[in-house]
Amino acid sequence: MNKQKFQCMIDEFTVNQEELQQISAAFRRDIEMGLVDEQTSSLRMLKSYVGLPAGTEQGEFLALDFGGTNIRVLRIKLHGHGQFEILKKVAKPLRVQGIYDFIDAQAKAEDLFDFIAGLVDEAIDENHEQEFLLGHTFSFPSEQTNLYNAKLIIWTKEFATQGVEGQVVNDLLREALVRNGVGNVRPTAVINDTVAVLLAAAYKQSSTYIGSIYATGHNTCYLEPYKGEAKARMIINLESGAFNKIAPNTYDKILDEQSEKPNEQRLEKMVSGRYLGVLFGLVIANGFGASNKSYDFTSIDLSAILSDKTTALDDVKKIMEVKLERTILQEECEWVKALAEAIVVRSARLVAATFAGIIWHLDGDTVRKQHIAVDGSLYEKMPLCVESIQKALYDILGEQASALDTVLENGGSGLGAAIASAIEPVT
Repeated sequence: MNKQKFQCMIDEFTVNQEELQQISAAFRRDIEMGLVDEQTSSLRMLKSYVGLPAGTEQGEFLALDFGGTNIRVLRIKLHGHGQFEILKKVAKPLRVQGIYDFIDAQAKAEDLFDFIAGLVDEAIDENHEQEFLLGHTFSFPSEQTNLYNAKLIIWTKEFATQGVEGQVVNDLLREALVRNGVGNVRPTAVINDTVAVLLAAAYKQSSTYIGSIYATGHNTCYLEPYKGEAKARMIINLESGAFNKIAPNTYDKILDEQSEKPNEQRLEKMVSGRYLGVLFGLVIANGFGASNKSYDFTSIDLSAILSDKTTALDDVKKIMEVKLERTILQEECEWVKALAEAIVVRSARLVAATFAGIIWHLDGDTVRKQHIAVDGSLYEKMPLCVESIQKALYDILGEQASALDTVLENGGSGLGAAIASAIEPVT
């Protein structure tokens, strides 16, 4: 085992304090440039057409969570003061092999949205007298001109249903509800899942201005105050995974070249759960002299490796011997764990740097006491993530980081959609 060679590989994933501060400053610049002209920024700066809730919103609302092949409809009662109750939840897959498939290229928009209308009817217990407002978390690339009007640009995530691309999804949903006798349900809002996280967290806790998803993918949004401008405050969806003012290392470049979309989503490829295992596998192949091989690691493997507290690193040894099909020495297990730690810690530090960039944009040199809401499996379950984010914020902001805390918000897609239908849109 060449310890010096292995240490050099680990060092490629080290981001020091000065580099973190530079990344935060670059992220702030991209926000401020994007507010003036989106074409000058790597951040998409998408308007959500919604601000933050007051926390006092009350009433029954419906939430449609449409982000993948499993779809959910929830009937939620908002009690005000940040309190809420899920009265009914209906969840079904859009594809059941041999029975139905609403996402295949042979499926039609009417079939898909009639199926969804049926779930909505089930969620309201077939109550066709009471009027319900429905908020819609729609996690596909869309062009949006107001809170209601989101037009699907292109399907992703293996969806291919005919007649939806180029259409306003709430129009399709509204037509299906009327066709199926559920015209008392009125779709009013479409939001991104990251915006939903911020809405849900802000309803429960005031002084929450940033929301983020840190899971298989990564994205962040924040409340833009438009200081000094005669504009209403609005949540801006950054699509921050596309941030590119950050230097990739050797393995980042290889991953990017081999990815489905080279030169896109640079930050996401460095921090998200979808790619951490791939990066790890690339380094392992090089470290163990098998650069021509491809090792299939996942973020779950990294979590198991980091969770191994045994003296002999028994779990690490077991995972690596299965993947590499060879015996692993104790010192090699120690290097493997150190590598996993370096990749995960770098991920968390880069995410924290983007948070700090937003804080600098919002607060300048005086940081307000506030919460940052985060949803996602990496933040919730990956060892070292939470503490690494906190340490990085101190590295960047110094003692002012004591004004910040990150909070888990893992029910945002449903609650956030309901809240979006409960508050006045921003124009």
